Amino acid sequence: MTTEAKGGRVTGRPLARREDARILDGRSRYLDDIELPGLAHLAFVRSPDAHARVSEIRVPEDSPGLIAVLTGRDLEGRARPLPIQAPEGAEAADEPHPVLAGEVVRYAGEPVAAVVAESRALAEDAAELVEVDLEPLDPVVEPSRSQVELVRWHGEGGDVDGAFAAADEIVTGAYSLPRLAAVPMETRGAVASYDSAGDLLTIWCSAQDTHRQLKQLAAVLGRAPESIRVVIPDVGGAFGSKGSLAPEAAVAAVAAMVLSRPVKWAEDRLENFVAAYQGRGMRADVELALTSGGRMLALRAKVVADLGAYLLPTTAIPPHTTAMLMTGCYDIPAARVELWGMRTNKVPTGPYRGAGRPEAAYFVESLVDDAARRLGLDPVELRRRNLVSSFPHPSPLGWTYDSGDYRRCLELALELAGPKPDPEAGRVAGRGVSMYVERAGGQFESARAKLERDGSVTILSSTSPHGQGHETTFAQIAAERLQIDPARVKLSFGDSALSPPGIGTFASRSVAMGGSAVALAADGLAGRCRETAAELLEAAADDLSWDERGLHGADGRSLSLAELAAVAPELESDARFESDLVFSSGAYAALVEIEQTTGRLHVSRVAAVDDAGTIVNPLLAEGQVLGGIAQGLGECLVEEMIYDEEGQPTSASFADYSLLTAAEMPPVAAAFVETPTPLNPLGAKGIGEGGAIGTPAAVGNAVADALGGRRLDPPFTGEKLWQAMQESGPR
Repeated sequence: MTTEAKGGRVTGRPLARREDARILDGRSRYLDDIELPGLAHLAFVRSPDAHARVSEIRVPEDSPGLIAVLTGRDLEGRARPLPIQAPEGAEAADEPHPVLAGEVVRYAGEPVAAVVAESRALAEDAAELVEVDLEPLDPVVEPSRSQVELVRWHGEGGDVDGAFAAADEIVTGAYSLPRLAAVPMETRGAVASYDSAGDLLTIWCSAQDTHRQLKQLAAVLGRAPESIRVVIPDVGGAFGSKGSLAPEAAVAAVAAMVLSRPVKWAEDRLENFVAAYQGRGMRADVELALTSGGRMLALRAKVVADLGAYLLPTTAIPPHTTAMLMTGCYDIPAARVELWGMRTNKVPTGPYRGAGRPEAAYFVESLVDDAARRLGLDPVELRRRNLVSSFPHPSPLGWTYDSGDYRRCLELALELAGPKPDPEAGRVAGRGVSMYVERAGGQFESARAKLERDGSVTILSSTSPHGQGHETTFAQIAAERLQIDPARVKLSFGDSALSPPGIGTFASRSVAMGGSAVALAADGLAGRCRETAAELLEAAADDLSWDERGLHGADGRSLSLAELAAVAPELESDARFESDLVFSSGAYAALVEIEQTTGRLHVSRVAAVDDAGTIVNPLLAEGQVLGGIAQGLGECLVEEMIYDEEGQPTSASFADYSLLTAAEMPPVAAAFVETPTPLNPLGAKGIGEGGAIGTPAAVGNAVADALGGRRLDPPFTGEKLWQAMQESGPR
């Protein structure tokens, strides 16, 4: 998919990612590449039990290279539990994640003690000598058996009871999505160093942004934010799993201050599977009230989320997002949603690509298909009759959708997908469609634009990339505003000592928020350049023309940006951009076939249509869509974090937790619909999560279609599908 440049504009062009050359050449610097003089290494002793009382911890008196052992008791007065962020209107229990376990451990893999040694290998060896006496307690694995609510929320709008009383049909459904591991290529890690003379703590983190890490670390340590510097090097993927401060990173910070030497923690893959927060893990019971003609009148839903053992800073956010989006793309006048986030003895959950949006889309779109079957309508036709068509659209649950063309997205997805194929012998075929709407943006971001002496421009952004392509897209935005080549725009990210204040990179907000701040900063710099050039050229600022060669007066005199910088070396502009939420949307379609003898599922085609408002770089946007589809298909086909009845993760390695490879990706037809948002200067919304949101629901509906309406939940394993076909008989 490509988009031609519009009128010579820099934005809208499919420029290749310029950061790739540095990464592919090996010139990038990841967390574990950081080496400091006197660096010590950190390893963790983790609970083997999912639920137990800690009766005693015995540390080795000596071990080669051993420097120190820290327990929860050693951190008293030095580190508090991680702060909790409760969504608006939600009740959150006071159950934060401790930095190190106290008297009780609540999930297998919870850090109990930290060992510091001269090398990583020596730290791991010493950790094996730490003896932890645990008194087992009964674990709770299923949320339905939990008695502890960590999060509670209720939302309602419109006359729900009246609509259900007047309905001709009430369709009910129960749907669930399993827990997933984010599995970034680079696992988590931190390097901490403390300058006692200046009382400055510097910490490098493999994380999604600087400012959330800084805020949370300051809260944990009880330090002023000005006394902490957070640096984010190159990051080898996150997918939401590196948004919150890792408890282990806080331990590294304490260890560096206590020992007066730098300390590194670099997580291994097993630790990442058992201790990094996971995503999804929700179930919904949903009811839809309709007229006999297929008009949706009201929706009721009860959402239950498996939140794990504690609340991390962002644990409550995904289920709240799910609850708020339960009317989807449909003009449903009344809705009531109740959310329960239950404690289980598993690692906590948090944002994972989509972070509540895929769950909402899966729940709603599965119900819409089931309702169509009940009414004897084509599932596409039922959608057409109920799509939101007028904007801004206030949903009954409280969010206002800013822009969109849901009908156009749906029709284009159907066109790209084509008809349901005739299956090969021994197979059954199905076609499924899904719609989605997602929240993006919100809050604020900042940027600074500086004119350099050589006429190039440096942009300092409050956001921080971890694979999205900020260096390319932000350069395009600034270059267009300043009418220079994107190659002359340099980007600076990821250092709290240099980066302007902001929130960070998550929730499909980078271009809408960070890009808009860049646009405003570039506009401000352009204005200052114009004013300064007007003085030097003795002309009115409005009379100057500006092109790639510089600024020109009517009398023929001109100044290049380099000449302007030589005379006025301090030209720069700061900008802060604030916005309400913007709402991306899209329609997906999937074609599948299922082998009747084995139950094996083949996804033969995916059609993806996303409306992210104005697209700055269609090549990078398409890459985001394809990556999201790959993760959505993984969720459908092979991915699931499984825990046994004792709370032990049984899929905590690549031997048991599978990922799709490029060879297993089906053909994908992708396109964009652009309905610009009026809420920012770019008209941009969000694109990073659309593929992960739309794919599971489309594939799920295609599987149900192939099974004659039989509804199953992901992952759609061969065994599960084969058993379903045996129970329903031949088709």
